[in-house]
Amino acid sequence: MVPMTPGVSYGVMHEVPPQKSRTQVVVGPDPLSSDDVVAIARHGAAVALAPQARTEILHSRKIVEELAGDDVAHYGVSTGFGALATRHIPRERRAELQRGLVRSHAAGSGPEVEREVVRALMLLRLSTLATGRTGVRLETARAYAEMLTAGITPVVPEHGSLGCSGDLAPLAHCALAAMGEGQVRDPDGVLRPAAQALAAAGIAPVALAEKEGLALINGTDGMLGMLVLACHDLRLLLRTADIAAAISVEAQLGTDAAFAADLAALRPHPGQADSAANLRALLTGSAIMDSHRTPDCTRVQDAYSLRCAPQVHGAARDTLAHAQAVAGRELASAVDNPVVTLDGRVESNGNFHGAPVGYVLDFLAIVTADLASISERRTDRFLDVARSHGLPAFLAHDPGVDSGLMIVQYTQAAIVSELKRLAVPASVDSIPSSAMQEDHVSMGWSAARKLRRAVDGLTRVVAIELLAGTRALDLRAPLTPAPATAAVRDGLRAHVAGPGPDRHLAPEIEAAVGYVASGAALAAAETVTGPLR
Repeated sequence: MVPMTPGVSYGVMHEVPPQKSRTQVVVGPDPLSSDDVVAIARHGAAVALAPQARTEILHSRKIVEELAGDDVAHYGVSTGFGALATRHIPRERRAELQRGLVRSHAAGSGPEVEREVVRALMLLRLSTLATGRTGVRLETARAYAEMLTAGITPVVPEHGSLGCSGDLAPLAHCALAAMGEGQVRDPDGVLRPAAQALAAAGIAPVALAEKEGLALINGTDGMLGMLVLACHDLRLLLRTADIAAAISVEAQLGTDAAFAADLAALRPHPGQADSAANLRALLTGSAIMDSHRTPDCTRVQDAYSLRCAPQVHGAARDTLAHAQAVAGRELASAVDNPVVTLDGRVESNGNFHGAPVGYVLDFLAIVTADLASISERRTDRFLDVARSHGLPAFLAHDPGVDSGLMIVQYTQAAIVSELKRLAVPASVDSIPSSAMQEDHVSMGWSAARKLRRAVDGLTRVVAIELLAGTRALDLRAPLTPAPATAAVRDGLRAHVAGPGPDRHLAPEIEAAVGYVASGAALAAAETVTGPLR
């Protein structure tokens, strides 16, 4: 099992919650940006409802209240749910219907989902409420905004969502907390009954009215929140992977000729062009590279893991761009069933199906595994005297007495092997539910959960390549690296010593992981290159 990255909330890390940001994000009815989601979910930004959102919510609620007194069956208002939709519910029991729906659907199991995922889940449900297409009351939407601002995080178990009708069980646990039931983590990460935490924050529990229970649980918000967070992290990791690749090419005495702009233009994928441009910028001014730019150099082409880095890293960029486009469309969506239309109808629909999100989550897991795979292959070349062009075996101080970095490649290989398993798509699976009413489901939540583990694993693999590559740069002395790669090495040296006799490596690996995950490695390179693509 891949361990979790320090400083990034991939595990149940409630002991030290992130500090609350001083910023505030206004929600609705316009779409949230990915940066808004990260600010609220990961960094604790406060939340407020936009005035126009309040107007839209009041307008659609009036429509639902008119239907609530109607004897005609309206799904979500006066009927049961799923396979029980044919049961007509009398007026006096319709509030009970909504409360019972939330209680019965809060049926998750397993370990707690991470704080940032739960906050993203609640935020994106609030974003849909703020469109005015769900018919909830204003006080219900306000309760979600107040809980997010107060740092109250419902306890959401990991297992329970099929990704259709949305993330039902995870969202139901959030709605349950808003009702003052179940358990939450308070702003200090302490487990408390929801009623106590709400009272301490001065938030009144929600007494659900017609349609509100359904509106609070019928969306793809969990899988979308995890997609947005993963895209944010992969943008950082792709540029950092270019840095690691540049150091590997440099320290293995490779050639940068294959990264020329005119060669990249022969195959005009935008991601490939960006990655090649990054590699050129990172390697500019390298005395190590210049040392073998001579007529007698026979290195006309390198192994694929070096030469084809722009092609692999670039294809990953293009895949990420597609995933970001899907996320952008989802952030602009109002996902509910039934939905209150702009002309005042209340209509059933299938927009809760998670297929669009599930597919790109799976696609990104494939990309993540392949990026890790090529990174591990570059690392392995450092350790083999037959392929490292004069470096000591395993980059050891005294090979035979010292093992050097022999086993860090084992760690990489173990992670890469797991990432390959995590790349098996979840979205091709479907288990019918609700007495065959919901007979095709997306499994998007499962796709999102495994992608989070994959992103964490990639972070570790890239960090280990940097660990090996920077040691190799030191071993090329007195030849000096490029200013950009030297800056990355020097930044790592503040936490990890250079070559020397064997020492405890696990803490050094974790320091390198933190260096990558925090963005410090990228920042070090960009002090020389300017913003990388």
